[in-house]
Amino acid sequence: MSMEVSTIIQMMLVVFLIASAIGVSVTRNLFIAVIVFMGYSSIMAIIWVFLQSPDLAITEAAVGAGVDSVLFFLTLKKVHALKGTREG
Repeated sequence: MSMEVSTIIQMMLVVFLIASAIGVSVTRNLFIAVIVFMGYSSIMAIIWVFLQSPDLAITEAAVGAGVDSVLFFLTLKKVHALKGTREG
């Protein structure tokens, strides 16, 4: 009757994944949206590990949470969407 611990963890990860996807969609603050997107990519990397695809997990962590987030932050800074950026 009791569920395995890994099944409970997987179900929690899926719930967090859906919540972060909705969070990115509904937030109006671009900085927060990028942070939540980083969380989404990190959760997806963990899910890939549970699905026994370590190559996809490494790629998701490097590209999704790493490179994409840096590019988003640089874009926000370039278009002066982040507070504290100066023109010039």
